[in-house]
Amino acid sequence: MIGNLEIAANAGASAAILLAGRNSVHTWWTGIIACALFGVLFYQTKLYADVALQGFFIVSGVVGWVQWRRGDDGSALPISHAKLGALAWIVPAGVAAAAAYGALLHHYTDAYAPFIDSAVLVFSVVAQLLLMQRKVENWAFWLLVNTLAVPLYASRGLCLTAVLYACYWVNAVVSWLWWRRLARQGA
Repeated sequence: MIGNLEIAANAGASAAILLAGRNSVHTWWTGIIACALFGVLFYQTKLYADVALQGFFIVSGVVGWVQWRRGDDGSALPISHAKLGALAWIVPAGVAAAAAYGALLHHYTDAYAPFIDSAVLVFSVVAQLLLMQRKVENWAFWLLVNTLAVPLYASRGLCLTAVLYACYWVNAVVSWLWWRRLARQGA
């Protein structure tokens, strides 16, 4: 059954994600509210890595809001591409971190699907950090996260969340293409 908390969290997250794809600074405050609601929802469904992730999102939301507004000597950060060398170490480091955190959750908690949940956590952090820096490649990591999150959330009975994450997958593709165009225009 879809509850009011799941509806409210998804409404806020949907607004934030669509605003991010459209390059709007309002993505940050709407995301902060949604993350607080999701933190409670994920705690109730024993997705503990996702609870920790929501705390990270709240803090990064405040930082991202400031960075987007004043990040480049007082003007908004331009959209650009991440360096290939940075991406070459981020992926294996992310896999190792997800495995390590998943092992901790597996051995010390009653977490549901600790390794998949940890992968969602780790690569969401990577995607969020790239988004905060306005790097085009953040959308590729959001595609990975959404691909993992849809079946995870569906398996916990969070049907609305699973359906919306499938929509976020489509939004990530569209936003990736849009940001690539914006990066070319800014270059």
